[in-house]
Formats: sequence, C-alpha cells, structure tokens
Amino acid sequence: MERQPRRDILFLVYDGIKMLDVAGPAEVFAEANLFGADYALSYASPSGAAAVTSVGLRLPVDGAAADVAEVDTVVVPGGDALVTRAVPAELMEAIRLLHPRARRLVSICTGSFALAGAGLLDGRRATTHWQHARLLARAHPDVQVRPDALFVEDGDIVTSAGVSAGIDLALALVERDHGANLARNVARNLVVFMQRPGGQSQFSAPLEVRPPRTPALRSVVDLVAAQPGLPHTAGSLAAHIGVSPRHLARMFAAELDTTPAKFVEQIRLEHAKALLDSGRGVAEAARAAGFGSSETMRRTFVARLGVSPSGYRARFATTRGGDRGGAAAEAR
Repeated sequence: MERQPRRDILFLVYDGIKMLDVAGPAEVFAEANLFGADYALSYASPSGAAAVTSVGLRLPVDGAAADVAEVDTVVVPGGDALVTRAVPAELMEAIRLLHPRARRLVSICTGSFALAGAGLLDGRRATTHWQHARLLARAHPDVQVRPDALFVEDGDIVTSAGVSAGIDLALALVERDHGANLARNVARNLVVFMQRPGGQSQFSAPLEVRPPRTPALRSVVDLVAAQPGLPHTAGSLAAHIGVSPRHLARMFAAELDTTPAKFVEQIRLEHAKALLDSGRGVAEAARAAGFGSSETMRRTFVARLGVSPSGYRARFATTRGGDRGGAAAEAR
C-alpha cells in the first residue's frame, strides 16, 4: 500500500467544545491512515492549557495556537456557549492567527460562529447547526448562510452542519485528499454513509411560529395549525378574516416573512413528519396533513428536506422493531 504525503491536522480546542465535534472527524482521519493516508493529528488551545469538553473530559493539548507552524488543516469544533454568549476574544484571535498558516480552515457545527466572529466568513457561503442557522444569519448579515447544507466549501474555508455532520465533512476532505475509493473504505469501516441522503433539515424540530401581533393574522395561523388537513387557499384564509388575498399576503410578509401558501405547506410538512414519527403510513399521513396525495407530499419532502417520506419514516419513526423497513438492528 503506497503511503501518501503527510498532512498535519490541528484541532483548535477550548473549554466547552462538543466532544463529538472533535472525536468524530478525528476518527475519520485516523481510520483513513489504516488505508494508506498519513494524517498527523495534533491539538492546540488559545492559551496552551488543556480544554474541558462538553462531557467533562479534560483534553490535553500539544501547545498554544501561537506556537503552531504551518499545517494542512485547522479544525475549529463547536460548543454550546458560542451561541449563548460572546465568542471569547482569545479564540477569535487564535483563529485569525492560524488561518494564514493552514491550507484550509474547517469549522464543525457552531464553530462557524467563532469563524464569523473572527471576520473570516464575511462574503462567504457557510452553514452551521440547523437550530442556529437563523441566528448566524442575523448576527452576521455578511455571511451567506446555507441552512440545509451538511457542509459548505467556499475557497479555503469549509463549514459543516450540526455535530455528526463533522463526520460527513471529514469524509469529504479525505475524498478530496485521497480519492473516493479510500474515503469509501473509511465510511464502510465506520458504518456511516459515504454521502448522507438529504440535507440537515430532515433532522429539524417542529416549526416554532412566533405569535403574530395582529389578532386577525393570529386567527389564520391558529386555524392552519389546528386543522392542516382543510383545503386552505389564500382566498379561503383571507375570507376567514374578511380581507383580500393581496392584503393577507402583505400581512404574512410583514409579520412572518413568508407567503400564505408557503406557510400552509410548512405546517402540513411538520404535521406529516409528526405522523410519520408516530408510525403512520405515508398515504395516511398525506391525507391527514392535507397534501391530497402521496405524490404531492413526496415532492414537498424531497424539495424541502431532500428525502422522501418513506426514507424519512425509515430513519426517524423508531429505533425499535429490529429489521422492519430494512433496518439492521437486532434486539435480544
């Protein structure tokens, strides 16, 4: 087996990092070494002190960020605190320092907030955990946020979606470095997808609609949420509160930043996901959610989530039931 050129991978760690954001990609690179790659993993923190991870594990480091020479790749893991308080100045400074010393700069999950805080995502496309994509877009309007992407590459910076998407990104980097065959062997050994079907929107929680300020619009929203299976149209919803369809569209745009049709479709999608989660069949979910037909619901799922209703149901309905639906689990 021919050895490949050595590539130094540096994880920039800090207190509160998600352990899986470090361990997942690190395992991918380490596994790739078994098939002929030569990744050398190291760890640094802004100060050179050990970091305490999200699971309480103390992670020793090889030194401070300032002491790092040139490396191939710098990986910035995510952490819960990056979205609840200001990004530490020393972390942003370490990222700015390391960026020109690396061939590529990578963030996992909410690590994108640290890159954005350092000013490195301005004018670039990026992604983050689906739960925080809107916050990233609001806090950093110069960043072109792609909320459904599992990872986004823009120049020498690559950002990934939430937590386990770091594994998807690491596999993609291995493929870039060593080709599809080696990356495929790594994916098979780790029992993960070489390319995960669909985007990260399929993992999102039910839609949380902020209550409209206008009582009339709140009445429309409540009606759709309570009875998504009714034949809602812009005309019928406008008639419900005694306004014109055009005026209703202006109300939706002003308060909910969407259209009546898109709102109804999103509510129906969330209702259908809940029905599929509970074990209902695709046809039954389509009727109850108001899609009218399984094919209409399938087109909406594929367009919005990147996965079919049956595919979504197979992944999220339950972990029980052994090999039902093609799953390979076995309980004793």
